Amino acid sequence: MESLSEAALIFIPTPIGNIDDLSPRVLNALNEVDLLLAEDTRHTGQLLKRLGISVKLMAFHAHNEHRALEHVIHLLKSGQKVGMVSDAGTPGISDPAFLLSRACRSEGIAVSCLPGPSAFVPALVMSGLPCDSFYFEGFLPHKKGRMTRWLFLQSLPCTLVLYESPHRISKTLKEAVSYLDPHRQASLVREISKVHEEAIHGSLEALEKALVEQPRKGEMVLVIGPKEEASKKTETRSKEPF
Repeated sequence: MESLSEAALIFIPTPIGNIDDLSPRVLNALNEVDLLLAEDTRHTGQLLKRLGISVKLMAFHAHNEHRALEHVIHLLKSGQKVGMVSDAGTPGISDPAFLLSRACRSEGIAVSCLPGPSAFVPALVMSGLPCDSFYFEGFLPHKKGRMTRWLFLQSLPCTLVLYESPHRISKTLKEAVSYLDPHRQASLVREISKVHEEAIHGSLEALEKALVEQPRKGEMVLVIGPKEEASKKTETRSKEPF
């Protein structure tokens, strides 16, 4: 079993909003690594400056991870302790990390990941929808394969969790109404852990209308309840007295 002190590579979660969500263990890790891989070095540089931490930064993101992988593995094998952060949250959750983690396992390099912020967990819990069984989709494909993903999600009986940008959330809700039951219960949570955090709840149809009437900004998490949640709501309404 590997301990944090033995790990050559450490995945380090960073706040998704409130900087106070950053744990003492994260601070220690940021101070201990020889090199920090960052999705956006400018963004991470600002965070490090605010924390008063000085560490060498290297860009590692979806557009260069294949090219940079061999070099990072070489650094790890040479004895350097490397950390990796994404712009916000836990690396690997809809962010780069998988290729590096797999390569380290293949090379016998010890890996650790600190527990920390991830937007879908608080969104799922505060939705009031069943979270004992759920499927995390992350971001849907923008074009190719998008319909295929909706058809797959349509077949699942459990709660669904999706990430979406403010520019595409209206399109995603419209598609959800079309591919899923429009009465299926859902929750849309935005700006988690930030000043303007907001959660709105209702049917998919109601959420779609709410965003038409009042567009929202910020990063979004859409939680869609299981199929039976919609049928329960319909059954409850049918039992109400006239």
